[in-house]
Amino acid sequence: QVQLVESGGGLVQAGGSLTLSCAASGNIFRINAMGWYRQAPGKQRELVAGITRDGNTNYAYSVKGRFTISRDNAKKTVYQQMNSLILDHTQIYYCNPDVTTWDNGGQYYYWGQGTQVTVSS
Repeated sequence: QVQLVESGGGLVQAGGSLTLSCAASGNIFRINAMGWYRQAPGKQRELVAGITRDGNTNYAYSVKGRFTISRDNAKKTVYQQMNSLILDHTQIYYCNPDVTTWDNGGQYYYWGQGTQVTVSS
């Protein structure tokens, strides 16, 4: 079993900042790529940002320059710094690591429970 604990969401005024964290634990041999997704009510979940084990990053066009994804491999944690938040950033954010497990060496994607980000005017 792999457990993911997300934190850092909350209520912030437009123009403010938040930092999301996602800590992984459990049956983990290696965490490969890690990503953050988001989902608004009635819409499909979409990729916000991704980071490889080596630190190469990619971002959705809409968040480039506002969001920064990073990771700490020793802590098995991925972060997302979100700056200059706007109302449209009000969504649930999910982390999504690609994990190679100890027990069978398989590679699986896991989802966090989601953390709500609410931006107010």
